[in-house]
Amino acid sequence: METLDHIKIMIVDDQRLFVASLKVVLESSRQEGLSVVGVAYNGNECLSQLRSVKPDIILMDIRMPELDGVETTRIIHESFPEIRILMLTTFDDDSYVHRALGSGAMGYVLKNVEPAELLACIKAVAKGTLLVSSSVGYRLFSNFESEFEKETGNKTDLERIEKLRTRFRNLKRREAEVLYLLLQGLDNRQISQKLFIAEQTVKNYTSAIYRIIGAQDRLHALRLLGIGRDNDRS
Repeated sequence: METLDHIKIMIVDDQRLFVASLKVVLESSRQEGLSVVGVAYNGNECLSQLRSVKPDIILMDIRMPELDGVETTRIIHESFPEIRILMLTTFDDDSYVHRALGSGAMGYVLKNVEPAELLACIKAVAKGTLLVSSSVGYRLFSNFESEFEKETGNKTDLERIEKLRTRFRNLKRREAEVLYLLLQGLDNRQISQKLFIAEQTVKNYTSAIYRIIGAQDRLHALRLLGIGRDNDRS
């Protein structure tokens, strides 16, 4: 995306009344640098419009006739990787979250979001931030913690950190500590306070960690460590 001065949005949802209402909300926010350049009511309509509409961001529903949001996202991500997709749905379901993010979506937000928060989410995704609704994100990290408990048993934090180093042998001790805290759901500021290091240092460690374990971001790291097992059954 070349500039954030103006964000072109496409809405893809089979609920026509919702599309019309959302379009009004977004177009009333033109001072925010947003505009709706296209709407579609299923995945096939979306794909047929992409080359002419050229959106920066697509707000994509999950369940639609003909071609659903997850499959549409996968096709777009493979053919138009520069387009960023934010899932906007009523379905607060882990399997949908895993499938959507695994197909290339940049975020997963529920339709009960406040308009101001949705605008903030759109801008965050435009900047390259991967995000999920707070309730969904909390559950993802809780699920990981449960899986990690099963795998490591009743072990101390130090033993679990060492298990991460065993699994990823190129991790240094401090990197393993940061990864462990990341996977517990702590943000950079909280990690910096817990380890008594600068927040920028945490960011540097995080970048190194993702390179070592082959992850693109925190959610990808969760999938690598077991959170995405449902994908295999989808």
